[in-house]
This record gives sequence, structure tokens and C-alpha cells, in this order.
Amino acid sequence: MTTEQTDGRVHRVVLNDEEQYSIWAAGRELPAGWRAEGTEGTREECLARIAEVWTDMRPLSLRQRMDESTAA
Repeated sequence: MTTEQTDGRVHRVVLNDEEQYSIWAAGRELPAGWRAEGTEGTREECLARIAEVWTDMRPLSLRQRMDESTAA
């Protein structure tokens, strides 16, 4: 295990308006445009959550444009 895995730091899963995910140190103010997703834990737990829910890497705006062009 690395120091990062055992140093007790808590992270949270965050996402932006384009539904892109990242992790952020819990307790730190979130950067503009990002909000907490609700998951907190170790870095590995947060990354596992992201791998579980972020199955389409395309930004939301691109997905919407593609859906609109398909419907047209």
C-alpha cells in the first residue's frame, strides 16, 4: 500500500455540469462548477465509484447534440 492509501485522507466524488467526474479532498472547498455526488471515502473507493457510474465519457452537451441529430 502507498502512503496515500493509508494516510487516512478522505476524498469525495464530484461532478460538473457536463457530468464529468473527479475526486476532491473532503473538507476542501469545491472549485467553481463542481458539486459533490454524495460518495466519500478513500481515494480507491471514490475511484471505484466513478468507474461504476461514469460509463459514457462524452460530455453531457455532446450526448445531447448527438441525441438531437439522431432524432432529426
